[in-house]
Amino acid sequence: MNDTAGDRGAGAAAPHELEAKVSAFPGFRLPDLCAEVPWVVLGPADEQVLDARYFDAADLRLIRLGITFRHRTGEDGPSGRWTLKFPTPSEGVALDRLELEEVGDAEHPPPRLIRLLTGVLRGAPLEPVARLQTNRTRIPLADPAERPLGTLADDVVSAYEGDEVGLRFREIEVELAEGAPTAVIDAVVAALRAAGAGDVDSRPKLARALGPRATAPPDPDVPEPTPRDPARQAFRHAAGRSALRLFGHDPLVRLDAGDEGIHQARVAARRLRSDLRTFRPVLDAEATLPMHDELKWLGGLLGAVRDDDVLAVGLAEAIPELDLANREGGVMLIARLERQRREHLDELLDALDSSRYVELTESLVRFVHDPPLTAEADRPARELLPELAARPWRHLVRNVAALPKEPADEQLHRVRILAKRARYAAELAAPAVPAAAKHASAIAAVQTVLGDHQDAVVAEHWLRGCVTKDVAPPEAFAAGLLVAVMRRRSAESAAKWPGAWKRADRKKLRGWIRT
Repeated sequence: MNDTAGDRGAGAAAPHELEAKVSAFPGFRLPDLCAEVPWVVLGPADEQVLDARYFDAADLRLIRLGITFRHRTGEDGPSGRWTLKFPTPSEGVALDRLELEEVGDAEHPPPRLIRLLTGVLRGAPLEPVARLQTNRTRIPLADPAERPLGTLADDVVSAYEGDEVGLRFREIEVELAEGAPTAVIDAVVAALRAAGAGDVDSRPKLARALGPRATAPPDPDVPEPTPRDPARQAFRHAAGRSALRLFGHDPLVRLDAGDEGIHQARVAARRLRSDLRTFRPVLDAEATLPMHDELKWLGGLLGAVRDDDVLAVGLAEAIPELDLANREGGVMLIARLERQRREHLDELLDALDSSRYVELTESLVRFVHDPPLTAEADRPARELLPELAARPWRHLVRNVAALPKEPADEQLHRVRILAKRARYAAELAAPAVPAAAKHASAIAAVQTVLGDHQDAVVAEHWLRGCVTKDVAPPEAFAAGLLVAVMRRRSAESAAKWPGAWKRADRKKLRGWIRT
């Protein structure tokens, strides 16, 4: 195991920052928030001068993904603090970001934070890209019982070009305290805007300072194809979208911040392999093989951890079905699974820290820009894509037709795999052939119900494997009881899938495929 594993995989407790920002003109005056939002009490204001230096690759590939990495002084003594922020999905006016910090001087970036950037930097060196000085008026926000609600920061930001100020702007930031209701942000932002502040602006200060280069789409960016565009464009768009999904979730995988990072990175690798398979008739097989093999390697590592996560959810949902006397054994099984997951995660993180993975990320960008497609891929997408999607669909139909009256678990799992390939092919075609979108949704329903079946089958297999000579009796007994739960679940899912298949196989839905 990598000897740096101890500071990797921070887990689901990785700190979040929830904030909203509005622009403000120089003469803007803060409204009387106590009158506008009477359930918010303002604390005494204090003044700060913050000096921040931002680091990125020369092409700004971090900020173009919404990631910022800076060293700032003015808060934590003379040495200052390093801060790394990653965007996460959010709703409403508030921007949700993962925020990691370490105190330290500007000459020594923390290795732990640098390691988190390995995949998104793709081998590019970090260099200073901007210096921002912020004159901040900071006002604590609390409720009438003096419980912290957040902070309002009125910032005047100066962006330097050498020793001269090249740009100056003002923004007002409302950051939520841990555990405070999001209504605080909504109410304070509404009051600020009613008083004349500008629109909510989710861009980091660095993006505002650097302008269009920092707000350009991340690489690889391939516009969505139109029906008249060549099929080549559809492939590049789909592959580019999956590459960005992988890059965007790479830091979350390294942080082990919940299971969504692992899930989305695995989906990215799977879709890429599926797209290679769909376009196989118009791809140079020899030139494509290395990319296929590397994606299979990565997907296997991601899949091992993801499978553990899915299994853990299934067991956690099943344990309450046991009587109280046997739940302790169930908890012991969960602990066994957590140890297995840790081993799989360490293997994955070692791989992500390797030069092999960095080369994969960079070669993936090159592959998207210039895929080894034949001249046949220059045909219009609306003509070629229905033909290419027909192959995985026919394969699925033949396997379903060949099933016996009571299919074996392995046979249903095979149908699920083929349904996933047919769905991905339909989704790949959808931008150019809109009718494919509804069909893809119907196929996804087949995949989902068969996925539930397979999850129960895998759980049963794992539980049976746990019952060895050295296992404690409570654990073994709980495993046996949980096997019965999983067998019931797999039978229920197996009974549902024919209806989902009947809907997906309707002529009205599959009419877009050219068989």
